[in-house]
Amino acid sequence: MQKRTRSLLDELSEISITKSSVKRGNLIESRALHVIQGAINLINTIRESYDDQTALDLERRLLNSIRSQDDSKFKRGIRRARDED
Repeated sequence: MQKRTRSLLDELSEISITKSSVKRGNLIESRALHVIQGAINLINTIRESYDDQTALDLERRLLNSIRSQDDSKFKRGIRRARDED
């Protein structure tokens, strides 16, 4: 018997079919954990890349941007930090 290998597209289409059967809570939890881990990594990178005062300002701007759903606050902070360097 010949074993059939599945393509990446086959697997992706199967995921979209099974996604509807997965509880919405599990999907939200998974996505939230990825976002949180990404934010933690970003904050650590900011702390390593900038002085303490600039890093603190960028962290605050990041959190405020998320809270207000407005990325322009963070963009302004990054531009200002780049101009200072």
